[in-house]
Amino acid sequence: VQTCALPIYNAVVIALACRGLPPKSRTIGIVAGAGVAIVLRIIFTLLVVSLLAIPWLRLGGSILLLWIAVKLLTDENDEANVAEAGSVWQAVRIVAIADMVMSLDNVLAIAAVAKDSNLLVIIGLGISIPLIVFGAQLVITMIEKFPWLVWVGGALLGYVAGQLIASEPAIQPYFGGISEHTMELALGGIGAVIVVALGYLLKKRGGGD
Repeated sequence: VQTCALPIYNAVVIALACRGLPPKSRTIGIVAGAGVAIVLRIIFTLLVVSLLAIPWLRLGGSILLLWIAVKLLTDENDEANVAEAGSVWQAVRIVAIADMVMSLDNVLAIAAVAKDSNLLVIIGLGISIPLIVFGAQLVITMIEKFPWLVWVGGALLGYVAGQLIASEPAIQPYFGGISEHTMELALGGIGAVIVVALGYLLKKRGGGD
């Protein structure tokens, strides 16, 4: 299920990161962000075994994703004060970091579906580029009409971070017999609440809306 939702997650991250860019730079940011997301996914899938053998990687990644989600909620690109090129690459950098984290829990499934065929991995992920670009454009359009959707996007990223914590093998023995699926739902909900709460508090403290 998460593998099928990857383009959605990518689109949300790219849309949140690029929503404050000028229209011309926004298109560049979306396309560049989608390209970076796919390249990183290919690299991670090809390195899946050694990558996932790193202890506590998912837990550390989930904390990083929570921070990124809060940052995306509280940071606004100021077109008057930030150079367009700098804004674009800042957005792409955020997309790259977030995608690296979200890739951790999905590369095994991608590799399994491809049945160890690197060519199938590359082709399959390449096909998803238009979906990510279109999705990001659609999300930005919706955010412009309904600004509160920014908070929904932040909550979604927090939910993904919580699910990532539940998939960390090092902490699963402490679940006390609770299934991983149940823990994913619980920790996902907690992650979503944490992102929205922190984002709200930081914006209120900074005088944001």
